[in-house]
Amino acid sequence: MRRNLTFFLGAMTGMGVTLLVSGPYGAHLVASANAARSDTYTQLNLFGAVFERVRGAYVEKPDDTKLIEGAISGMVGSLDPHSRYMNAKGWADMQENTQGEFGGLGIEVTMEDGLVKVVAPIDDTPAAKAGLLSGDFISQIDDESIQGLSLDQAVRKMKGPAKSKIRLKVLRKGVEKPIDVAIVREIIRVRPVRYHTDGGDIGYIRVTSFNEQTTDGLRKAITAIAKEIPAEKLSGYVLDLRNNPGGLLDQAVSVAGTFMTRGEVVSTRGRSSEETQRFIARGGDLTKGKPLVVLINGGSASASEIVAGALHDHKRATLIGTRSFGKGSVQTIIPLGSGNGALALTTARYYTPSGRSIQAKGIAPDIEILQDVPEDLKSRYQARSEASMRGHLSADGAEQVGSQSYIPPAEKDDKALGAAFNLLRGVTVSAGAPAKRPVPN
Repeated sequence: MRRNLTFFLGAMTGMGVTLLVSGPYGAHLVASANAARSDTYTQLNLFGAVFERVRGAYVEKPDDTKLIEGAISGMVGSLDPHSRYMNAKGWADMQENTQGEFGGLGIEVTMEDGLVKVVAPIDDTPAAKAGLLSGDFISQIDDESIQGLSLDQAVRKMKGPAKSKIRLKVLRKGVEKPIDVAIVREIIRVRPVRYHTDGGDIGYIRVTSFNEQTTDGLRKAITAIAKEIPAEKLSGYVLDLRNNPGGLLDQAVSVAGTFMTRGEVVSTRGRSSEETQRFIARGGDLTKGKPLVVLINGGSASASEIVAGALHDHKRATLIGTRSFGKGSVQTIIPLGSGNGALALTTARYYTPSGRSIQAKGIAPDIEILQDVPEDLKSRYQARSEASMRGHLSADGAEQVGSQSYIPPAEKDDKALGAAFNLLRGVTVSAGAPAKRPVPN
């Protein structure tokens, strides 16, 4: 964190420019740097002039703090869809979310075209029970338009005391009229890991998010499955990462390491080569090399893609489902001092162990399985991806469109899960996806 922060401050102050000056081109470089600095100061003077004009001439006396926060939010938000400024309250809320417990609705959201877009409802939360769907847009909260609000401001409006009510106006593709949704807030205790056994020979583990509790939950799930199914009867594990929007990088690394003996999980590369970092699996394979299938789809993003990419590149797992979302960037949290909030700033792209960037591309499964989407739900589950987000970082090479994210509510109708069970039991044979893959050594 400190290294990223130091680099950020150095870039802002122009430190290091003169270190590049050498040889016959030195004078030209200095002149160029001075010209660029002069242009920047001119723009800052313009900002100061506009700020003073607004303070002095706006029809009502504006709040200086809100003006500055709005300017900072606009500046950072113009970079890419994932960079943002959080004031002190927003920063506190984010820390609360990553700890896995907060009061609210239970949805992962982003901002798009001035509206709050639902990335995914969290399982067994008020939002999921009320029928909110991935891809829905929230236009009003308690009859107030969210136009003009930042994402953090909108999220704060959706949070509140347990048992308090909230009304949302939802825009859904394929539905002509806005949908009114009434929800009662609850204390959201995000349980990121759920598990059960199937047929007395397979352990199924679903990871819904990557917060501070994820790795511990995963280890407990593996231990419980091992107690329930004797090793000689255990055919393998299914790790379900579908519609998992991501979360903490360190949790992605430790989750991948839970299934690997050793090896690189992911590398991150910033603007300069000095910013490259490599993250290595530690702790050993708790499953003792048992066959592993990972389920992904168009809603698997960020940390989910790191885990899927690492297990795939090390030939530790077979991937089944549809192409993942394609969010291949890392956001560094940079605290700005007491009372000033923090920046969530995109500081690097991440790469799978084989050196692949999945930014605006996603990860393709070994076996593609499309679900049978009910006719009345087809308009709700339109393909979405990083590549479709306005202002996204460009891909290295051709970008890929999004893929299906629908998961049938009943396991018996889940074709991807059925394919995973069949593969582990040796029922299905595919040249591109062997039932057992060697553990790397």
